[in-house]
Amino acid sequence: MDRIEARNRIEELRRLLEENSRRYYVDNAPTISDFEFDTLMHELESLEAAYPEFDSPDSPTHKVGSDLDAPLEGNAEPLARTGFVQRRHRYPMLSLGNTYSISEIEEFTSRAERTLDGARFSYSCELKFDGTAICLTYRGGRLVQALTRGDGVWGDDVTENALRISNIPRQLHGDYPEEFEIRGEVLMPYEAFDALNREREDNEDPPFANPRNAASGSLKLVDPEEVAHRGLICTLYHIPAESVTFASHWEALDAAARWGLPVSDKRRLCHDIGEIREYIDYWDRQRKFLPFATDGIVIKINELDCQRTLGYTAKFPRWAVAFKFKAEQACTRLVSIDYQVGRTGAVTPVANLEPVQLSGTVVRRATLNNADIMEQMDIRTGDYVFVEKGGEIIPKITGVDLSKREAGAVRPEFPRNCPDCGTPLVKSPDEARWFCPNQDGCPMQIKGRLLHFTSRRAMDILAGEVTVEQLYELGLARRPSDLYKLSKWQLSSLEGWKDRAAQRFLDSLAESRKVPFERVLFAMGIRYVGETTAKAVARHFGNIDALAAASKEDLLQVDDIGEVIASSILDFMHDPVQQEEIARLREAGLQFSTDGGGAALSSALEGKTIVISGNFSISRDAMKELIAAHGGKTSSSVSGKTAFLLAGTKPGPEKLSKCEKLGVPVVSEEEFRKMLPEGGGAREGVTELTLF
Repeated sequence: MDRIEARNRIEELRRLLEENSRRYYVDNAPTISDFEFDTLMHELESLEAAYPEFDSPDSPTHKVGSDLDAPLEGNAEPLARTGFVQRRHRYPMLSLGNTYSISEIEEFTSRAERTLDGARFSYSCELKFDGTAICLTYRGGRLVQALTRGDGVWGDDVTENALRISNIPRQLHGDYPEEFEIRGEVLMPYEAFDALNREREDNEDPPFANPRNAASGSLKLVDPEEVAHRGLICTLYHIPAESVTFASHWEALDAAARWGLPVSDKRRLCHDIGEIREYIDYWDRQRKFLPFATDGIVIKINELDCQRTLGYTAKFPRWAVAFKFKAEQACTRLVSIDYQVGRTGAVTPVANLEPVQLSGTVVRRATLNNADIMEQMDIRTGDYVFVEKGGEIIPKITGVDLSKREAGAVRPEFPRNCPDCGTPLVKSPDEARWFCPNQDGCPMQIKGRLLHFTSRRAMDILAGEVTVEQLYELGLARRPSDLYKLSKWQLSSLEGWKDRAAQRFLDSLAESRKVPFERVLFAMGIRYVGETTAKAVARHFGNIDALAAASKEDLLQVDDIGEVIASSILDFMHDPVQQEEIARLREAGLQFSTDGGGAALSSALEGKTIVISGNFSISRDAMKELIAAHGGKTSSSVSGKTAFLLAGTKPGPEKLSKCEKLGVPVVSEEEFRKMLPEGGGAREGVTELTLF
C-alpha cells in the first residue's frame, strides 16, 4: 500500500467508524457486530502507526464513543423531545482497550510486570457487562447525580431516571465516604427484554435488537416513571482511585457492597496468566446461563498505587484490558427459505430455522444476505447450519455442517421473478443483489416505503407494520401523501381502532409537518440516501426546488456524494411519479426548505465552508449544527475553498500544516463565537444542543 492508498483507506475507516459509533451509542441501532467494528478500529490503528503523518487527534482511535445528543425514545403518549442537561465528569470516563486474543492478554500482563518492575500486584477479573455505562455520585450517603458516559468528558444527567432503577440505592448505610463516585453498567435482563419487546410489538412499535440497546434507550426515556417499569438493573464495578483511600480495587468494591451498592459477586482475584485463562474459559462456557448479557472479561490491575503508576492513554487506562468473547454460535436445521422484497426492491433470502437458543433469545429466522452468499456456502434446504448473532444484533448463517447433510439434498433456486408481484428480477453488474423493478406496483415495496416514511428517524408517525398493512389492504394508503388525507371518521371505523388511537395517529401526522427538510428528504426513500447524506444534501441545496433543478455536476459538489448516489438522486427527482408525490406532500404542509421548521439563526456564515478540528466546549456534532444554523457548512478536509479552520484544543497537526501552506485562517472557538450575533445559540431545539 502506497501513501495515497493509505491516506484514502484511513479516511474511509474514520468515516465508517464514526458512522457506526453514532449508530451504536446515539441511535441504539447498530448495523455491524462488535467484532466487525473492532476489526475496523484495529486496522485503523495499524495504518496510523505505519503512517504517523496521517494520524490526528480527531481520529476515532483517540476518542471515546459518545452517546451525547441521543434521540429520545418515544412513549405511548406523545411527549416533547428535550435533551438532558449535560454535565462535566469530575474524572474522565474512558473506555477500555479490547482484544479477542489470549496472546494479547499475555502481552498486557508482561507489559505490566516490566513497567511495575518488581512490585507485587494481582489482577481483578470481572465479567464485562453488555449494557450502558453510568457514573453515580453520592454525597453524605445520598445519590445526588447520575451521568451517562457521554463523550468521556461530558455526560447526560439522568439522575431522575437512575433513581427509578430498583437496585440503585437512594441512601447508603455504614462507613461510606462523605463524597465519592462509582461507575458501572445499567443492564436489562433477558426476561425484562422479552417482556418489553412483546409490549412494543403489541403497540406496533419496532422491537429492540438486543438488551444493550433496550437498556440504553430506556435510560434516556423522557418520563422517569416509565423507566421504573422497564425492569432495569445496575451493576457497579469501579470507584476512581482519586476519590477513595483504599489500597486496592478489590477492597473498594467490597466496601461498596457493605454500603448497599450493587457489586457483582462473579469477580475473582487472580495472580498470574494461568488463573486469568481459567477464569476466561469458565465464563466463556457459563455465560449462556446468566440472566443478562455479557460480552467478555475485564482484567484490571488490583493495587491502586500500581494503577496510578501505569496511568492512562488519551482513550484507555493502561491498567485494564477487556477480553471479548467470540460471537456465540449455534447449530440448527434449515427448514425453508423465504425471499423478502425491501422498499428499494432488493430481494433478500431469509432462512426459517428450527428454533434455537442463542445469546439469550430464541432464534427462528436468519438472513442469508444474497444469492452469491448462498452459492458460496452451497446451502441446501434441510441442512444443519451454524448461526451467529454477531454483537447480538441480527442473526446470520455463517456456514453449513456438511457432515450432517442428507443424501439427495437439493440446492434452492434463487427466484428469477419477484416473489411478491411476479415481475422479472434485474441485477446490475456492480450489485450483489437482485431487484424487483416494479417499484410503483409491487405491494412489498409500497408497504416498505410507507414503513420507512413513518419510522422514528424519518417522519415519526405512529404507524407500525400492522397499521401499514391494514391501510394498504383497504386501499387507504398507497403512497405517503395518502396518510395526510385520512380522517378521524375513516380511522375510527376500522377494525381494532378506537377514538383515542385514531386521535393519537392524527396528532402524530400533525407533528410530522414540523419535521425539518433533511428528515423529509431521508423519509422519501431515495436509494442510497441515508440520514447523513440527506442532511448534507438538504443543507447544500436549501430547498427541494434547488435540488430538483440540480445537475449531476451540482450533486457531485456535495460532500461524500459520488457517481452512484448522484445518479440515484437525479433519477428520483426526474421521475414523474415522484414529482407528483413531492407536490402532494408539499400540499399536505411538509417542510421542503431549510427555511421552514428549522430556520437558520442567522446568515453570519453564509457561503462559508468551515473545517473543524480538536476538542470544543460542546460536542463536534453540536458544533456542526451551530455552524449550519448560521448558514455555514462543514467539510472534513482543508482546501482552497475553506473559509477558515475552527480549531479547538489539540487540533490536528496535518490540518494546521495544510492551512499554513494554503493561507487558510485558523480561528479559535472564542473568535468563532464573536462572529455570531448575540444570542446566536438560542433557537428552540438548538439550545440544548449547543449550550451547557
